[in-house]
Amino acid sequence: MTPLVAKMSLGTAEDDSGSEIHIPAEIDWHMLDKSKFFFLGAALFSGVSFTLYPMVVLKTRQQVSSSRFSCLNMSCAIMRCEGLRGFYKGFGTSLMGTIPARALYMGSLEVTKSNVGTAFLELGFSETTAVAVANATAGVTSAMAAQLVWTPVDVVSQRLMVQGSGGSKTILANLNSESYRNGFDAFRKILCADGARGFYRGFGISILTYAPSNAFWWTSYSMVHRLIWSAFGSYLSKGKSESNDNLSGVRPNSKTMVAVQGLSAVMASGVSAIVTMPLDTIKTRLQVLDNEEHGRRRPLTFVQTVRNLVKEGGLPACYRGLGPRWASMSLSATTMITTYEFLKRMSTKSQ
Repeated sequence: MTPLVAKMSLGTAEDDSGSEIHIPAEIDWHMLDKSKFFFLGAALFSGVSFTLYPMVVLKTRQQVSSSRFSCLNMSCAIMRCEGLRGFYKGFGTSLMGTIPARALYMGSLEVTKSNVGTAFLELGFSETTAVAVANATAGVTSAMAAQLVWTPVDVVSQRLMVQGSGGSKTILANLNSESYRNGFDAFRKILCADGARGFYRGFGISILTYAPSNAFWWTSYSMVHRLIWSAFGSYLSKGKSESNDNLSGVRPNSKTMVAVQGLSAVMASGVSAIVTMPLDTIKTRLQVLDNEEHGRRRPLTFVQTVRNLVKEGGLPACYRGLGPRWASMSLSATTMITTYEFLKRMSTKSQ
């Protein structure tokens, strides 16, 4: 076992709380069967993406709309004019990018977290500091690696997401007039209109959005996770001492562990969504909307996007779609972290 596994395990909550709760140690990168890890990960996270995709569509349409529409009104417009398929526009393209992007994300996350955490422990930093720095650094590097693949996929899939008809087209009347049959058609037309640079619209703002967001989320998650286990251990220790029972050997069941993981994920996601929402709205508009100048269609600039948002309502306009984004992030994070922990345990080498 490396120093990181020995010291940075969830079981260290028992040292902080003075209790003896035996929580399974964190599984390190070198302990994983990599082929099983990536294969199972692609299958599991594809299912998660399918479940949460309608909320991503709702969030994206609200962000690019020049007027304020509630989730209910937007959902009814999509269902009435496009049917259930409207909530899955661009999903095939998104799924094609999800698999390699997730592989890059998970690989970068685990390698960075393991190496940085071990290095900081060897330099003499406390375990709490090592955990915080390792998770923050891993969040930044994994987000940057994934965005190399995800930004082009995001540009194409979001163009397909916001293509409406009938009533929903009037809601999204500020979109460019280009029509796409499918992901391949969108890819070809974007390439012809904007060149290869067109696929990296908003890449800079994506990095500015997702790198800090991931760093903040993973750091918050690890800290909240440890605090909850510490409080849980103290509570059990107090209860056992009052009843003169021996706490030794207490092991939380799987339901308790999933509940703690889920609560930690929701708390981290809520704050992260609020902090990064304005940048995410600007990023989405940069990737989707165009500006008409002298009869020619040109991509919006950062300054033009911010100016338009100020005209449409200022800071509140940046928070259109916060509800779906918060719900999506919370559900995605909860399912992601529980699925991720399950995936790591399923992928552990037999020895």
